[in-house]
Amino acid sequence: MLIGALEAGGTKMVCSIGTPQGNVLQRASFHTLTPEDTIPQIADFFEKFEISALGVGSFGPLDLNPRSSTYGHITSSPKKAWRDFPIITRLKEAVGVPVAIDTDVNAAALAEHMMGAGKGYKSLVYVTVGTGIGGGLIVNGEIVHGLIHPEVGHMILTPTAMDSMPDGICIFHKHCLEGLASGPAIEKRWGLSPTLMMEDHPAWDLEAMYLAQMCANLILILSPEVIVLGGGVMQQEHLFPKIRKYTHELLGGYVASERLDEEHMEKYIVPPALGNNSGVIGALLLGARMIYNQRRRGMQ
Repeated sequence: MLIGALEAGGTKMVCSIGTPQGNVLQRASFHTLTPEDTIPQIADFFEKFEISALGVGSFGPLDLNPRSSTYGHITSSPKKAWRDFPIITRLKEAVGVPVAIDTDVNAAALAEHMMGAGKGYKSLVYVTVGTGIGGGLIVNGEIVHGLIHPEVGHMILTPTAMDSMPDGICIFHKHCLEGLASGPAIEKRWGLSPTLMMEDHPAWDLEAMYLAQMCANLILILSPEVIVLGGGVMQQEHLFPKIRKYTHELLGGYVASERLDEEHMEKYIVPPALGNNSGVIGALLLGARMIYNQRRRGMQ
């Protein structure tokens, strides 16, 4: 049995074919244009294969309440062409198979929980730090949704005194995490792409301070057993020791867990074990789970 996987990003769409076990067999990508231009390209790719379902990890925000009249819609996206777009309905029509959808970071969180850095733990937070910042939460093997879904990237932080751009760049909020610590925020503040910065550039110390605030907030509110940090910015591996150090300082010894001791935190705040494949594997797992649940309900 083959499963289709779609990583629907604001910059590019990545279409893959794989197995229910998360093995990726074929992949193709193209730029994210308007829905009218993009959906046919997705359909053209998947029609070449006999897939049983399509799992989608999408940019958002998304309406993920099955009882909602706008279930499966991209809602208040800054990408105006995709705002209020019924992505799940359009994909079902275009591809002709059942479609399972969740946020891109929830898909990645599911993959890391089942097959990666969170394997063996009951809870995990996965955060991607790149063009935007988003987070997904797994508890007892299940993706957590609430009123909508967690919006980790828009938690409000305290700007540091050394920040020349304390309001950030978010069009919705002042001094939120994404507005202060995303890739575009780093570039606008320093006038230089993060990919061109040396390890001793002062940008990285500031970045680590903001991501440490995020980690401390996640620990205090959600108490996950592991925090996984992925995305383009986190390719700068030298950030991890700084983030762990500042997180330990912010917690101030209040949370009594050996895993949060400074010498043990390298196994608590970690990079994704699946590397850049967390998203695609997660999308495959979403599709496979949907088929399993449908068959299970049919047997009852």
